[in-house]
Amino acid sequence: MDIFNILTLIGGLSLFLFGMNLMGDALERRAGSKLEGMIGRLTTGKFTGLLTGLGVTAVIQSSSATTVMVVGFVNSKLMTLKQAIHVIMGANIGTTVTAWILSLGGISGDSMFVKLLKPSSFTPILALIGIILLMFTKINRKKDIGVVLLGFATLMFGMETMTDAVSGLKDIPAFQELFIMFKNPILGVIVGALLTAVIQSSSASVGILQALAATGAVSYAAAIPIIMGQNIGTCITAILSSVGTAKNARRAAFVHLSFNVIGTMVCLGGFAVVKAIFAPALFNESATFAGIAIAHSVFNIVCTLLLLPMSGLLEKLAYRFIPDNEQIEKAPELDERLLATPAIALECAHKLTFDMAKIATDALVNSINCLSIYDKSKAEIIREAEDKTDHLEDVIGSYLVKLSAKQLNEGEGATASMLLKAIGDFERISDHAVNILESAEEMGEKKIVFSDVAKMEMESLANATLEIVDISYNAFINGNVDNAILVEPLEQVIDRMKELLRTRHIDRLRVGDCGIEMGFVWNDLITNLERVADHCSNIAGCVIDLKDRNMNLHESLKLLKSDNEFYREKYNEYSQKYLSVI
Repeated sequence: MDIFNILTLIGGLSLFLFGMNLMGDALERRAGSKLEGMIGRLTTGKFTGLLTGLGVTAVIQSSSATTVMVVGFVNSKLMTLKQAIHVIMGANIGTTVTAWILSLGGISGDSMFVKLLKPSSFTPILALIGIILLMFTKINRKKDIGVVLLGFATLMFGMETMTDAVSGLKDIPAFQELFIMFKNPILGVIVGALLTAVIQSSSASVGILQALAATGAVSYAAAIPIIMGQNIGTCITAILSSVGTAKNARRAAFVHLSFNVIGTMVCLGGFAVVKAIFAPALFNESATFAGIAIAHSVFNIVCTLLLLPMSGLLEKLAYRFIPDNEQIEKAPELDERLLATPAIALECAHKLTFDMAKIATDALVNSINCLSIYDKSKAEIIREAEDKTDHLEDVIGSYLVKLSAKQLNEGEGATASMLLKAIGDFERISDHAVNILESAEEMGEKKIVFSDVAKMEMESLANATLEIVDISYNAFINGNVDNAILVEPLEQVIDRMKELLRTRHIDRLRVGDCGIEMGFVWNDLITNLERVADHCSNIAGCVIDLKDRNMNLHESLKLLKSDNEFYREKYNEYSQKYLSVI
């Protein structure tokens, strides 16, 4: 084997890893929304979680990617640790699919049918279809399918290149002695673990082992311990991913490691006993592509069958090694690990925006209540809510900007845009809540009391504001367009009330019924209440836009008001309800 063979081997390995990564990323993008649904249907049932992990990993072709997602789910509280254990077990079985795909490279025969099954026969066609879809279509779904096909073709081409490059090793005595040395099971496990830890993919390391097996120098006695070690090495990705996460996320990574270590120890013990007592002739035979795929599958299935009934013990073990402490731990609100699966990342951002909406609208309700009965404890809650919404706007906004850089489909892109707009409006509502609270505090400090007429007018405006906040909040939380279209006519009534109340107060100032200081407070209050209604209108407009995927707020509101019988009917209804009493 000369320098040119080594360079060919490096090139083949690079293409193999690139193809696997390319195919996995495209499959993950295409499966994103389905993954969200699968996670949503998860229960505490062992077999449900097991099948979910198996299915997801078989689709995205990487148990490491699945486990990293699981760590992110647990960290974001989308999944419990108990659910995560079963998904991780299923992922270990799902990752064996790759070895079976790669085993096609070992097919040999002279018949036309067998030749057609060889990757060298059909991957060029897949590559051609893939490049056509990638270059000549504008639909993201078709482009992703093209990337999957190109990734698969690149992966198989890299595999063939590696196999050809190492073919000369079979005549080198040192190479044969190397794999004789690997017949020491413990050494084989260590080598398999180290190789997989370096490239962070058990599927890829199994592929490399299959390529080396083409030399005929790799016996099953050497290959099986290496396969066992590969399962331990693949844990490094989840372990690195869990750094800096909440305790339960670190426990999920620990479960992944302990499951593979315990399974390997048990199976390695069984392997050593069988080898020592029975010394089956199979162990000394040269491993084949298909034989390695079978060994990989059997090992992972046996480990899962052994440890699935003991998943509760694995959970207790995780709690023992990573115990709770007295300090209350605050998990990160949004986990960047989930950006790899945009649909799930978007769902997390959506849920956190719901929390932000609740905080902001509750603060607004509390501030209006403080106008009639000031409550110091509520005042603290309102100010804390304003700080929280400021923080959440930064967190959610930054996350959505990063998410928008990913390849989102039309619906996901529209939802991300809607959330980016909505978080600004909810943050401003909490700001206005503090402004209203400060007006209430100023009235208390300066002993300002509104006249009976002014009280009635302010109460009517406050009630209209409370109603529009309630309608827009429910429209946003439930995605209810029927509720959203009720907001704009009420917002127009509140605009009219603001102008009317300002005019009437000026009349009272002119005749001396109200003082200057009261006038300032009055003007601040009606301005803040009217601006809250404006933000509610924006939020409702976002809900309407999302349904139409229009994202042109001004156009939506214009269409809503122009020549619309329903709009006029609701406007008259709200006018009668709030304007007639003042």
